[in-house]
Amino acid sequence: MSLSFATLFAAFSKSFLLVAATMLPILNPVSASAVFLTLTEGASPAIRRRLATRIAINVTLLTIFFMLVGSYMLDVFGLSIDIVRVGGGLLVAYIGWNMINASSSEGTGEKLADAFTPETARRRAFYPLTFPLTYGPGSLAATITVGVSLIDRAPAVTVVNVIGATIGAIAVGVVILLCNRYADKVLKPLGETGTIVFLRISAFILLCLGIQIAWSGMANLVSDAIEHGVLEAFRQSGVRPR
Repeated sequence: MSLSFATLFAAFSKSFLLVAATMLPILNPVSASAVFLTLTEGASPAIRRRLATRIAINVTLLTIFFMLVGSYMLDVFGLSIDIVRVGGGLLVAYIGWNMINASSSEGTGEKLADAFTPETARRRAFYPLTFPLTYGPGSLAATITVGVSLIDRAPAVTVVNVIGATIGAIAVGVVILLCNRYADKVLKPLGETGTIVFLRISAFILLCLGIQIAWSGMANLVSDAIEHGVLEAFRQSGVRPR
């Protein structure tokens, strides 16, 4: 059955907006840009621009990749989304804790400036700046969920959905690029003291966010374990739960 242009365009628009509306609130590029500033303290403007571009490309590629094959990967390794949340949340909390300790130390700016070479920037571009700080376990879970929703009974609609979602991922990457690239200008009105306070608060929020992500996954795992345990107890006793 042939599909009209209007139907295909509607599918394209829906998948594009689905990716943008789902990923941007979770990625939260404005808040992530503050973390980006903290972890690139001492880097030159040129290195920061290079890192901002690399992070945006990494996030775009990760979004597209996990939309297409994320659910299959989890099946292959026998993992669940909740397990990913627990592991990723603990990792985010660990990084937030290190940021709090690092930001409380004084006189490290010049050392960081000397140490933040192009090679260091290249090594940090993916971990931790892209994953898990910008694209974390919550983003991964959302991406996989979006990818599953792109599948349609009509193959043509599925293809159009994937194209729309891919362009949506690119648009999200552009937003991340702009936020990171101009993060210092956004925070400039706060002044030096205000920026330090803001970055320390961001580090603490990151720590709390990691704990929240890990807790949400752990709560689901415990709930499932209790539910299955109760059902198994009823099954063995021969009593049907009401």
